[in-house]
Amino acid sequence: MFIAKAPISIISSNYRGASMRSFNRFSRAMFSTGAEIRAAYFDPSHEFEGLAVDAAIEALKNADAVCFDVDSTVIQEEGIDVLADSLGKGKAVAEWTAKAMNGGVTFQEALAARLSLIEPSRSAIEDCLKNNPLQLTPGVDEVISELQNRGTAVYLVSGGFRIMIEPVADILSVPIKNIYANHILFDDDGNYAGFDENEPTSRSKGKPKALEMIKGENGYETMVMVGDGATDAEAKPPAKAFIGFGGVQAREPVREKACWFVRDFQDMVKVIKAA
Repeated sequence: MFIAKAPISIISSNYRGASMRSFNRFSRAMFSTGAEIRAAYFDPSHEFEGLAVDAAIEALKNADAVCFDVDSTVIQEEGIDVLADSLGKGKAVAEWTAKAMNGGVTFQEALAARLSLIEPSRSAIEDCLKNNPLQLTPGVDEVISELQNRGTAVYLVSGGFRIMIEPVADILSVPIKNIYANHILFDDDGNYAGFDENEPTSRSKGKPKALEMIKGENGYETMVMVGDGATDAEAKPPAKAFIGFGGVQAREPVREKACWFVRDFQDMVKVIKAA
């Protein structure tokens, strides 16, 4: 009798596991609309903000590519402000950053002005990252991991600098080729020599241009943009939905334009797991 119990127990366990997996797949398939997902996965008291919350939830559920801004979204800082602080130019640069994020000036004006204030060398940037490692926003690693696990492509689309974003991408297992950001140029001695003005992210309306490039090269049908700034909101279209992120900086102009405005990445995790 004792010998017979072991295989019976194993068969029963496997059956229960298979049944539960089938049930989970079935239950997730049942919730296909944003309203159904909200009802199934969120507490009834949860407050939603945005112009088209259900459409954004559906887009995230079905997305084949999700593009994230980096500064104040994937990380808790504005990278250029951290760099400026390390070079003693923090206040002046932060003022230009605020203007750019709130849409008060064109992005290329703000980028050129900030870089001209600090003129960072390669070694200065490397020292900054060593002494002030950029901090991931809580929950972003889980969001990106869940997206990747279900086969959704993840991109980092930023008005920041590739040299500062690549270490972040490495931590999150985002391929380097999936970074669309600005290139700081250096001379042979590593001194600042300007920036690549041909990068779409160096100009106003650069993020929709970057997403158009990504979509055209890969044939994605449903793209979602996630970010905290006015330049991120511009990425819809070609993004099917813009999810505004206010977990680091809640910017009113962004909240007003967002299809769905979230303050905690766990809200997005719930939707991704429902897919």
